[in-house]
Amino acid sequence: MGTLTVNQNKLQKRLRRQAGEAVADFNMIEDGDKVMVCLSGGKDSYTLLDVLMHLQKVAPIRFEIVAVNMDQKQPGFPEEVLPAYLKTLGIEYHIVEKDTYSVVKELIPEGKTTCSLCSRLRRGTLYTFADEIGATKMALGHHRDDIVETFFLNMFFNGSLKAMPPKLRADDGRNVVIRPLAYCNEKDIQAYSDFKQFPIIPCNLCGSQENLQRQVVKEMLQDWERKTPGRTESIFRSLQNVIPSQLADRNLFDFTSLKIDETAASRFVNVVNL
Repeated sequence: MGTLTVNQNKLQKRLRRQAGEAVADFNMIEDGDKVMVCLSGGKDSYTLLDVLMHLQKVAPIRFEIVAVNMDQKQPGFPEEVLPAYLKTLGIEYHIVEKDTYSVVKELIPEGKTTCSLCSRLRRGTLYTFADEIGATKMALGHHRDDIVETFFLNMFFNGSLKAMPPKLRADDGRNVVIRPLAYCNEKDIQAYSDFKQFPIIPCNLCGSQENLQRQVVKEMLQDWERKTPGRTESIFRSLQNVIPSQLADRNLFDFTSLKIDETAASRFVNVVNL
């Protein structure tokens, strides 16, 4: 690409700065790490790889980057796109081939959303591959808006207050998942992807309907953001400012033993009649 415009330069610097802050705040990448960057062919994962390659050059520590894409054998999947792009970057990459498409089609009735099962099968395969190549971290392209949307999905439909943490140890204990774009918003990532002209692979090859619940939450947040700019950022900050004593989770706060502190000073003072 040629010289960046002023706005493009600001956007690139902002995404790099926000990713760097997230990596530092959560100690996502350490000296000697081997980071497996999971590429789907969408705007988020392309941006993730681009930003991490920059951080690799400027960070005071040394770490490896390995790009990995999973070919799930959806009909029409353009299998040549990612290898051609990754070759131009000159980095190590792997294409993991596993026919999870047939499994999903066999188990999910026609017309039902396949995204959940597809995601679980993909995640399990990638966890195993990360272990095989000795990756110490798995980097995913989830951004701030994904995290906030997931928070509301869990609250509305699962009755729990949880989202996507910027850093997570997987249930198997052998994988640590990181989300370096946790501080970045989707609008910036879309704009960055557009001007970088990443070779996007659409996520509709399987014919699955979009997750309707997530789409409803996304539209709700977008409407809030139009009416009150900055609200999504405020919600995200609240996830970093949890006060257990002001909620109702008995596992997080000992409400049972809560009593008056007999040593506390009285709030009342003697009133002098004037």
